Amino acid sequence: MKPSGKASTVLAAALAAAFGPALAADEEPGVAQLKTPESEASVGVGIVSDDNQRFGQYNGLNEKGGYLLLDADLVRRNDDTGTWLRFSGRNLGLDSRELRFEQERQGNWGYFIDFSQIPRFDPYTVNTGLQGIGTTNQAQTLITPGAGSDYHLSTERKRWTLGANKTLLPGLSADVKYRTEEKTGDRLWGQGTFGNWRFLADPIDQTTNQLDATLAYSSGKLQLTGGYYGTTFENRNNVLNVTNVAPLGAPPFTQMALPPDNQSHQLHLAGGYNFTPTARGTFKLAIGRITQDEGFATAAVAGAPGNLGGRIDTTLAQAGFTAKPLPKLSVRADLRYEDRDDKTPTFIYYPSQRTATSTNNGENEPRDIRTLAGKVDASYDLPNAFKLNGGAEYVEKKRNSPPVRSVGFRETTEETSLSVGLRRALGETMTGAVSYLHGRRTGSEFLTNVNFGGTVYSNAIAPLHLADRDRDTLRATLNWTPAERVALNFRADLSQDQYTGRTTTGFELGPRKGEAQLFSLDGAYSFSERVQATAWVSHARNRYENATCPESGAPLTCTNSAASPVWGDKLTNTDTSFGLGLRAQVTTQLKVGADFTQSDVRDEMNTFAISPAGALPGGTLAVLPDINTKVTTFKLHGDYALRKNMGIRAEWIHDQYRTDDWTWANWVYNDGTTVTQNPNQKVDFFGVAFYIRL
Repeated sequence: MKPSGKASTVLAAALAAAFGPALAADEEPGVAQLKTPESEASVGVGIVSDDNQRFGQYNGLNEKGGYLLLDADLVRRNDDTGTWLRFSGRNLGLDSRELRFEQERQGNWGYFIDFSQIPRFDPYTVNTGLQGIGTTNQAQTLITPGAGSDYHLSTERKRWTLGANKTLLPGLSADVKYRTEEKTGDRLWGQGTFGNWRFLADPIDQTTNQLDATLAYSSGKLQLTGGYYGTTFENRNNVLNVTNVAPLGAPPFTQMALPPDNQSHQLHLAGGYNFTPTARGTFKLAIGRITQDEGFATAAVAGAPGNLGGRIDTTLAQAGFTAKPLPKLSVRADLRYEDRDDKTPTFIYYPSQRTATSTNNGENEPRDIRTLAGKVDASYDLPNAFKLNGGAEYVEKKRNSPPVRSVGFRETTEETSLSVGLRRALGETMTGAVSYLHGRRTGSEFLTNVNFGGTVYSNAIAPLHLADRDRDTLRATLNWTPAERVALNFRADLSQDQYTGRTTTGFELGPRKGEAQLFSLDGAYSFSERVQATAWVSHARNRYENATCPESGAPLTCTNSAASPVWGDKLTNTDTSFGLGLRAQVTTQLKVGADFTQSDVRDEMNTFAISPAGALPGGTLAVLPDINTKVTTFKLHGDYALRKNMGIRAEWIHDQYRTDDWTWANWVYNDGTTVTQNPNQKVDFFGVAFYIRL
């Protein structure tokens, strides 16, 4: 695949014929050359050292071997008419290729055609006896774990985008964009009931279309933009048929519904008006409808409609105002209203679930939510170069309540946030800022959960997004330029959530508290005009703690006994990352660069039991091992100019992925299928390409 000297000459000649003559090798750039847009094309070869599932997950470099490296960026301008012609191509020899052709006349019209291909290779290896992967008819069979066939599932998206714009009148322009995307492949899936889990592969063959058409008007103080946005989703596979092969028993479900076709439409209008040079108002209005009326894949119960008849109407209204009423005072206010009105009709699709103790009444559940949000911010210049910032925000969400509930529920939540900050230039080379935010979420009373028979089911635990919560956040930043060649930036974020759980027998159940910490430092140093270096480091830590209880009795209560002990978990995620970079102009012909990055992620999962009479002993139990993942990448690249308009680029990438993730390592489906990954993946990529500028 490496191009010969003759092939490179032919490529250069073809590009020169299409987009103008190449510059002479020893010609000094003149005024005309500086005005002429520069085009470039490159061709080369890349080598991947090993098969891998992480390094090439999205770029297509997932298999050992050689790859064609082909890129182009061709530009031409007609000085007489002001018309630009551009063609660009990236990764044309890989599965992650991109192409774009566009032409425009400045201030008048333009159009483009864009193509991109986006692969995704699943990072896991599936060993299974499942037959029919890639089709809508799959047969399950029982195998000894590891005795099946290996599969590396993947998906691919091919996306075409067409767009055009035209200036219709002074201040009035139109813009239209249409995108169609084909997604094919297979992904991990499965089916089962408690104690009987079986592997399946979702056969993907989908098309998504998007249309965005807008008109924009601007005249003096007034600016308006309005139009239409619509989408359609088509799935050519609407059902997966499942059978079994002896000796495996019958599958829990013989048919599995796949994502149904749907569509959405929205009309929108937004604008702004400058009342004065220091006062401006903005607004946005939008109405939309989302529908899903594809016929059911299988026959429903007697009397059921032929399709869901799904319909959601959306309404959005937003208004904003910014002003500077005083030379030292700036204010901003925003008000936003959103209504998600689910008008899907209800029907008893599962009458068998209508038992006296059932927590489901067999109906589908429409979900409405109405949001009202308001926000006010202000900043004031204080003496001694201080700037004071402050703000307040209020968000109210109202939801409909289902008649039969199995988890805690409240119809309304209200969240109020207050913030204050101070910023100051600490000198000619240093600027610092600190801010504090406090937020509180409350709401209406939690509803009593009932089963279909009307008796109380449970009401002890508040879901995370509905629970009462106090949130405190402290942020500090520092920007320092101690010398002309040095720049440093520091940031620290500290956040803590304190939840008020549902109290039962003296214990708070549900979410208890959460913590988040972020520290980052980055800097740049110029050794000279020819050599620059960068460095950065960040440390992030997130922690969440909750408690629960298997309830017993009638009505269900948490007795904190052996039958229903209080227990919970503490989840912690820590990510420490750093990077180094170097760029150097070694000679007039040679440029080199190097980058080193490393990310170390640790997930800790601990369970604690606080019921002295329970099945678990008191104290803290590390019942699940930690998961540690480290990704290390080193890049070395160089550019050597053979002449002023041509040269050679080379790159070496060393990538290492290491993990002790046990999540899939010990998991075996009831049909014997296993899903695993290589815990230590090392890959080297070598690439060299010849480029020419026109």
